[in-house]
Amino acid sequence: MDEQKSQGKQANDLDDMDDDFDEYDDMELLERLETLREDMEELGVTTLAEVNRRIEELHHALDNN
Repeated sequence: MDEQKSQGKQANDLDDMDDDFDEYDDMELLERLETLREDMEELGVTTLAEVNRRIEELHHALDNN
């Protein structure tokens, strides 16, 4: 019976660790998204389509130099 309790506690500990990693992943994703938003605001773009268009324009301009 004690072995079952020990295994149950270990399983709960692993679940808690998974929750911690999930929270860390969420915090990391939030940080990345906020940074992306700030970069887009600084660059004056609001959509991914605009980003792609600007990239293509810069590639074209650099190729013609």
